[in-house]
Amino acid sequence: MERRRVSGALWALGVTLLAVAFVAGGALGVYRYAWNFWLYRGFPPPKDPAFVTTTGTTDEISVRSAALGGRSQQVEVYLPPGYASQPSRRYPVFYLLHGFPGRPAAFLLTVRAGVVDDVLSARGLAQPLILVMPFGSTGTFTDKEWANGVRPDEGWETFVARDLVRAIDARYRTIPTGAGRALGGLSEGGYGALNIGLHHPGEFRVLESWSGYERADDLKSIFGSDRGLLAANSPLRTLPAAAAALRRAGTYVWFYSGTTDRLRHQNALFATELGRLRIPHTYFVVRGGHNWAIWRGNASRALLAAASRLAHG
Repeated sequence: MERRRVSGALWALGVTLLAVAFVAGGALGVYRYAWNFWLYRGFPPPKDPAFVTTTGTTDEISVRSAALGGRSQQVEVYLPPGYASQPSRRYPVFYLLHGFPGRPAAFLLTVRAGVVDDVLSARGLAQPLILVMPFGSTGTFTDKEWANGVRPDEGWETFVARDLVRAIDARYRTIPTGAGRALGGLSEGGYGALNIGLHHPGEFRVLESWSGYERADDLKSIFGSDRGLLAANSPLRTLPAAAAALRRAGTYVWFYSGTTDRLRHQNALFATELGRLRIPHTYFVVRGGHNWAIWRGNASRALLAAASRLAHG
């Protein structure tokens, strides 16, 4: 009788352990799925096609920024195919700003910009680009809008236009002039690219906005209650004053919206203003919304547009 009780207890314990293992395995599976979805947004991991024989490499560096009170920011850098084997060659740089919430690695993992860089180079369709992807916040879910805020040490625009550019030019073989730089981004990063580019004419030859916007969000945490600061960070408001300098610098603006994107109306107005002010630009609407599918699907066009208008090394 005692042995039967012991055997029953052991059987029950075994069933319990199996159940715990099953639940744990299921939880682990859910975690892995969620993590993979966060990294790749439901797309397969990036992989170069077989015809690409020379691939680029990724650096992860930190850039200390005086504009951010000495804070160091993570920066992903993609060095194109041939960078290591051609030590005398200089390269144009495409700076890419992420959206909110977001991290810089999404350009490589979800948009697969590195693979696009490799493919365009392998096919001879575009000159290779150094891709620079900074982290533009103090946390994934902390909104900074890539703007210089009202609080001390919140100069996110200056971090990009001054501290980041200087650090990249000092560390890598870039073409260290505005003619060799493009600035772009997706969603909030597209807004940031336009806003920064209009504030610094000549610093970037090409400005790209992927589903961005041109009116600053009225965020008290960034702009306080300063209506003038809000207007000064709205490209639709600042474009007329910057137009002459943009024309002198030969700035080219390339941007798009999805057919169901609520921000497309701002973009259409911005395109009209660019035309009125005789600033070279391309604006188009593509089928889709405000999501990773549209940004991934147009990555080749975006890199081609930048590479074709930047100086060659």
